[in-house]
Amino acid sequence: MKGIVNTRLDKKLPSILSQQGLLEPGEIETAIQMAKKDGKPLSVVLIQSDKVKESELLGAIAHEVRIPPIDLEKFEPEVSVLEMIPQELAASSGVLPLTKIDNVLTVAVSDPFDIVQLDDIRRVTGSELRLVLSTETTIQSAIASSYSTDDRQMEELFENAIEPEIEFSEDELDFENINLEDLTGDASPVVKLVNLIIYKGIRDRASDIHIEPQEKRIRVRYRLDGVLTEAFTPPKKMLNAVVSRVKILSSLDIAERMRPQDGKFQLRVEGRQIDFRVSVIPTIHGEKVVMRILDADNLALSLDLLGFEPHSLDHFKHAVVQPYGMILVTGPTGSGKSTTLYSSIKEILSVESNFVTVEDPVEYQLEGVNQTHVNPKRGITFAGALRSILRQDPDVILIGEIRDAETLDIAVKAALTGHLVLSTLHTNDAASTVTRMVDMGLDPFMVASSVVLIAAQRLARKLCDSCKEPLEDVPPRDRLLKIGFKPEEIDSITLHRPVGCSRCSNGYKGRFALLETMVMTDELKRLVISGGSAVDIKEKAIPEGMMTLRRAGLLNALRGRTSLEEVLRVTMAD
Repeated sequence: MKGIVNTRLDKKLPSILSQQGLLEPGEIETAIQMAKKDGKPLSVVLIQSDKVKESELLGAIAHEVRIPPIDLEKFEPEVSVLEMIPQELAASSGVLPLTKIDNVLTVAVSDPFDIVQLDDIRRVTGSELRLVLSTETTIQSAIASSYSTDDRQMEELFENAIEPEIEFSEDELDFENINLEDLTGDASPVVKLVNLIIYKGIRDRASDIHIEPQEKRIRVRYRLDGVLTEAFTPPKKMLNAVVSRVKILSSLDIAERMRPQDGKFQLRVEGRQIDFRVSVIPTIHGEKVVMRILDADNLALSLDLLGFEPHSLDHFKHAVVQPYGMILVTGPTGSGKSTTLYSSIKEILSVESNFVTVEDPVEYQLEGVNQTHVNPKRGITFAGALRSILRQDPDVILIGEIRDAETLDIAVKAALTGHLVLSTLHTNDAASTVTRMVDMGLDPFMVASSVVLIAAQRLARKLCDSCKEPLEDVPPRDRLLKIGFKPEEIDSITLHRPVGCSRCSNGYKGRFALLETMVMTDELKRLVISGGSAVDIKEKAIPEGMMTLRRAGLLNALRGRTSLEEVLRVTMAD
């Protein structure tokens, strides 16, 4: 959801930042244009783009208006005070009520210059206001958590749960504009429960929702920043009805409980269209459901915003502007390969070229790109679709995944005959991708001739800037050297650790991509043709300019962007 643009604060901020020397005029103008383009407050854009730290921005505004700043993470609003200002008004005004003494109400504000808005708050509450200062992002986050009723609603649903009937009326299938009111209406407990599970997953920016049957309970978990976190434990008696509800939404067979099923559905939530990919499999305790959330608002669609190291980013940008050849992105499921491929297409998209994709399924729709989805039931396979695409006069072809030798053979021939081909493979690193292609039946000469670049990718969690702390017990020197740090880096090393606060999940907030890029140089081509192993290829690629995943991770740990334990979790030793 777009932020509320604080026009009065936006007008004052440039002069405040300039007077206090926090930003140059050119930097301020760039941030203003970004704010207008994204429809976000200038203060939010400045913090999100790392142009100014939140504490610096807050200090600058506080100095200007002589209003004390407050750390909302260390303050819990009184319940009785929250009831004085409805959540909708608090969110739209950027105001959070905190406490009340006599007739003086203390409120945290993000825009102290908005006199009209503050007068409205005075009229609604009938109180005099004492202002304390925070930022728009922090206040909106605090409002969401302070007014949250998820846990209470979930407890009520569980307490009132009875063995439910597995039948739903047509009006219960309408998911248009889900909001909290949908969770407290006249719908059945099962409908409310599924609505709440989905709504909370979207609100918490989960990538996947897991509904897992245990022996005596149901376990609901969300994948947040790549790690599963347990959220709810509904009673086991609700399992069949919950699964059936999800099946109906996904157009699956509710009577079939003994074989896996895959489906999808779309919801419109708070003005955004969100796609869900659903997988249902039988387990010993009942059917397990996994819903993957595909939210286009979370798609960066810019290579510059993915967090790649400049060295690797240069390699990738150089590869995607080549007129022909093959670019492969490798890594496990959920490592961000599709996002990188979409961002690559966005980087070079133009009206002069014909861009065609074949995917299973089409995850995000791209304007100006001809996208085809695989449908094996109707005879549309990757290989079959690719043959047809080659008769469509393509310039750039994106193949969602190379799964078999036939698809690989067609893709390589396309790359050798004047097409730029982008695709993915499930391998652990860049070097092993070459041997994987040979194992699939491709001649080493064809690999060397067609491939422009191979990239291995992982997603690492970012440390929360609000609570991260320097690591006191730094591993000994020999251990750091073994991990992959250079001797000169260890002498003045500062690492950080996750702590955890109200703004993050266990000390982490968001993810960024680690990228290992192997450019197919002449030396590497000769080694591939001669039958070099994955180890040989990697040893040659590093002096040829390849930055490994581990090295990319360690550089980010040195910058304080992530922790050492997170780097070790997602990368293998070089």
